[in-house]
Amino acid sequence: MHRSLRFSAVVCLTTLAPAMQLQAAADPQVEALKQELMELKRRYEAQQNALMVLEQRVRQVEETPAAPQPKRLVKSPAASTRGGQAVAANGSGSSYGQSLKDDSEPAQSVSNLYDEASGFFGGGKFSIETGITYTHYDTRALVLNGFLALDSIFLGDINIDRIKADNWTLDLTARYNVAQRWQFDINVPVVYRDSSYSSGGAGGSGQSESTASVKRDPTLGDVNVGVAYKFLDETESLPDAVATLRIKAPTGKDPYGIKLREVPGNDNLAVPESLPTGNGVWSITPGISLVKTYDPAVLFGSLSYTYNMQDSFSDISPEQGSKVPGKVKLGDSWQIGGGIAFALNEKMSMSFSVTDQFASKSKIKRDGGDWQSITNSDYNAANFNIGMTFAASENLTIVPNLSIGLTDDSPDFSFSLKFPYYF
Repeated sequence: MHRSLRFSAVVCLTTLAPAMQLQAAADPQVEALKQELMELKRRYEAQQNALMVLEQRVRQVEETPAAPQPKRLVKSPAASTRGGQAVAANGSGSSYGQSLKDDSEPAQSVSNLYDEASGFFGGGKFSIETGITYTHYDTRALVLNGFLALDSIFLGDINIDRIKADNWTLDLTARYNVAQRWQFDINVPVVYRDSSYSSGGAGGSGQSESTASVKRDPTLGDVNVGVAYKFLDETESLPDAVATLRIKAPTGKDPYGIKLREVPGNDNLAVPESLPTGNGVWSITPGISLVKTYDPAVLFGSLSYTYNMQDSFSDISPEQGSKVPGKVKLGDSWQIGGGIAFALNEKMSMSFSVTDQFASKSKIKRDGGDWQSITNSDYNAANFNIGMTFAASENLTIVPNLSIGLTDDSPDFSFSLKFPYYF
C-alpha cells in the first residue's frame, strides 16, 4: 500500500513537473509583455497630455484678437473712407467697386498721395486747401561788351550781374467734387516778392560793385479756375485717367510798363521800380494725368500745354519818360512730368518726381510796328521733386514738397507746404 502511494506521488510529481517548468519559463515573457503594455500606456498618456496642451493653445489663439495688419495698396486708392462712408473709385456699384470692398481698404496715406499725383481730390465732396510756397532764385551773368585782341586781351566793358529773388506765395484753393467724376476748383494766390540786384564793373572797374533791392508787399496774383473729369477708372491693365482744363485770369500786377531806374554810381545797373505778381494775359491749359498702382507703389505722369493769349497794353516800354502802347504775345509752353510714390505706413507716404517745362520765345509789337522776339525769353525749367503726405486726421492732410532746380532757368529750390481739408 505504501508502495502504491509512493508510486502515485511519483507519477503526480512526474506529471506536474513539465507544467511547472513551462510556467517558470513563461514568466519572463509575461513580465516583458506587461512592461511593454505599461510603456504603451505611458506613451498614450503623454500623447493625451500633449494633445490637451495643443488644444488649449489653439483655443487661446482663437480667443485672442489678431494684431491689425497694415493695409496694403489695392487696385485703386481712389476708393477711400471718409466720414464713415465708403467712397468707390467709379462712384457706382460696378463689379470693380465691389472688388474694392471685398479687398482691404487702402491706407489713408495712399488715398492722399493718389490725390496729389492725379490732381483729382476724390476723398471728399468739398475740400479747402491752404498752401504756402517759398521760392529762391540766385543767378549770375557775365556780360562782355567789346572784342578780343591778339586772342588773349579783351578790350571793352566787363559787367558782372547777379540777381537774387525770394518769393512767397500764399495759395487758397477750394474744390468741389461731383459724383467722383467731375471736379471744379478755384485758386487765389497772394504774392510777396523781394529781389536784390548786384552789378560790378561800374566805371569800367572790375572791383567796384553796387547793389539795390526791390520789394513788393503781399498782393493778389493771377486767379485761376479749373475743371477735371475722370474719364477712365483703373483696371488690371489700364490706369486711372483724369483730363483737366485750367483758365488763368490776369488779376495780378502785370510786368509791362514798369520803368527801370538807374542805380546812382553805377551806370551798368538798372532795377525796376516795382515787381509784378502776374503775367498780364489770359491763358488756357489743357492737360491729362495718369495714375497706375503696382502694390505697394503708385506710378503717375502728366502732360499739359499752356496757350497764352495776346493782349494789348497802354505801355510796354521800360524806359523812363517813355510811353509806348503795343501788344504782347507770351510764348506757349509744354509741361511734362512723371514719378513714383509709395506708402510708408498707414499715415505717411512719399513721392519722387521730375517735371520739365519748356516755352517758346515771347514777342512784342509796338503800335505801327512789326512783331519782335524778345531775346532769351524762351526757357527750359526742369525740377526734381521730393514730396510727402501725412494724414494728420481723417479730414486733414499735411503735404510738404521740396523742388530742386535742374536747369539754369529753374529756381534754385522751392519748398511748399499744403493743408488740404476734406468735408
